[in-house]
Amino acid sequence: MKRNTTFFYLLSLLFLFNLGCNTQPSVDPETNLYKEDWSSLGQHNEAPQWFKNAKLGIYFHWGVYSVPAYSSEWYARNMHLKDHYVNKYHLENYGSLNEFGYHDFVPLFKAEHFDASEWAKLFKQAGAKFAGPVAEHHDGFSMWASKITPWNVMDKGPKKDIMKELKTAIDNQGMKFITSFHHAKHLQRSKVLGEEDKYSHYPFFADIPPSSNDPELAMLYGNIPPEKWHEDVWLGKLKEVIDNYEPDIIWFDYVLDKIPEKYRKAFAAYYLNQAGDKEVVIIRKQHDLPQSLSIEDLEQSRKKQIGTKTWMTDATISDGSWSYTKNLGVKSATDVLHMLVDIVSKNGILLLNISPKADGSIPENQKEALLSMGNWLSQYGEAIYDTEAWHHFGEGPTAQPEGHFKNKNVFNKLKYTAEDIRYTVKDYNIYAIFLGDPARGEMLLLNSFSKENMMDEVNITGVELLGSDQEVIWNYDQNGLNVSLPSTEEKPMATVLKIKTQG
Repeated sequence: MKRNTTFFYLLSLLFLFNLGCNTQPSVDPETNLYKEDWSSLGQHNEAPQWFKNAKLGIYFHWGVYSVPAYSSEWYARNMHLKDHYVNKYHLENYGSLNEFGYHDFVPLFKAEHFDASEWAKLFKQAGAKFAGPVAEHHDGFSMWASKITPWNVMDKGPKKDIMKELKTAIDNQGMKFITSFHHAKHLQRSKVLGEEDKYSHYPFFADIPPSSNDPELAMLYGNIPPEKWHEDVWLGKLKEVIDNYEPDIIWFDYVLDKIPEKYRKAFAAYYLNQAGDKEVVIIRKQHDLPQSLSIEDLEQSRKKQIGTKTWMTDATISDGSWSYTKNLGVKSATDVLHMLVDIVSKNGILLLNISPKADGSIPENQKEALLSMGNWLSQYGEAIYDTEAWHHFGEGPTAQPEGHFKNKNVFNKLKYTAEDIRYTVKDYNIYAIFLGDPARGEMLLLNSFSKENMMDEVNITGVELLGSDQEVIWNYDQNGLNVSLPSTEEKPMATVLKIKTQG
C-alpha cells in the first residue's frame, strides 16, 4: 500500500511538471507583450487603484443627432422608419429622406460655442475624476480627426479636432480621459427589418440614403461588407483613437457581442500593449468581454448588494433623451447625488452623462445640477473618494429592484429619504451617509452596527458630523450605534457622520 501511494505521488509530480512545461506564458517572453488570447489578456489588472478611487466620471452624448434636437440620440435610425413619430416629424420639418437625409444634418453641426477648457473646468467643479466624449455613437460620425472616414469633426461640421481639444483640457485639469464607443451597432447587418435588424442602427431600405452605393454615403450609413467593416472600420477607428489620443478608459456600449471574437481580442491586445506601463481600463456591458479583463457596466440601473468586483453604472442627468432635445428635463442634483452615494456604497462608480446643444453650449439647468453636486462633494467628498464598501452597504426603508436595464424605469423613479443610510470606509473611519436631512436632537439607531449584524464589534472612539464642530451625542450597544445629531442651519442634500474607530 505504501509503494502504491509513493508511485501515484511521483506520477502526479511528473504530470504537473509536464503540464507546466506545456503551459504557454501569458505574454510573449521576447517582447513582453500581451497576446491575442483571453488567458494572456486576463493578466491585465482590470480595476487599477486610481479607477477604484475615482468614483465619478462625466461623458456626453453630443454629435450630429444634437442638431434636430428631437426625441433622442436615436433620431438617425427612427427618421427612416415609416410611420414612426420621428419619421413624421422629419417629413414635416425637413422634407423627404431623399431631399434631406441624416447626412444633411452634418453641416449644421457647427459647435460654434464649444470651449473645451470651460467644459473641463465644469467637470472638475462637479467632482469628476475622469471625463471625455462619446467618441462615436451608432450613427457613424467620428468626434475626432479621422483618416478612416470622411464623416468626422475635422473634415465636416465643426472643422476642428474636438477630441484633441477635450483631451488637452481634461489633462490640464488633472483628470483621466475616457472615450466611449457605440459603433458596434453601426454596421448594416440585415436587408430587412426584423430580428437581425435590431443589431443595426440604420435599416436598409431601397432608394433612400442608407442603401446608397456612393462610397462616402456608404461609410456613414454602415453599408459596407462585414469583414471590411470589422477590420478597417470597427477595429481601425479604435486603433486610431488609441494611437492619437491615448485614452485612460475605453467604454463600450451594447452589441459588442456581434463583433467577431478575434477582433475583440485584437482590440484588447492592441490597447493594453500600446498603454505600456500606464494603467488603463476597459468597460463593457453584458458579458461581451471576460470579467478578468474588463469592468461590468449597468445602464441606468445598479447592484442591489455590494459588488465583489469594481463595477459601474452609466446614467444620464436628464429625465429623457441622452442627447439634447428641446425642453429636455433634468434630474435634481439631490437625486443624482443620492444615486452616486448608493453606487459607491456597493463598490461601484458612476459615469454620468450630460447633453450639450449642437452649438457646443451646455444648458444652464444641467450646469446648475452639476455644480450643486460638486459643491457637496467639495465639502463631504472624504466620505466618497478613495473609499471602499463597508461590510454592509446600508439600511433604510427604500427598496430597489435587481440591477438590470429592464428595471431602469424603477431606478429612475427612486426617491431616497433621510432614513436611508449608506456606508463607506477609509482607513479606520466609517462614514454613515444619510440620504437627506435626518431628525435632530433625538436618538437615531444605526442598526448595521448591532451585534446581530456585525461579525466583530468595532472599537468606536468618536463620532463627528462633517461640516460641523458641534458635539454628536452617541452610545454603542448590542442594538447598534445610537446617535443624536446637533441642529445646524445648513440642510445638506446628504448628511455625513464620520465614525472613528481603532484597530
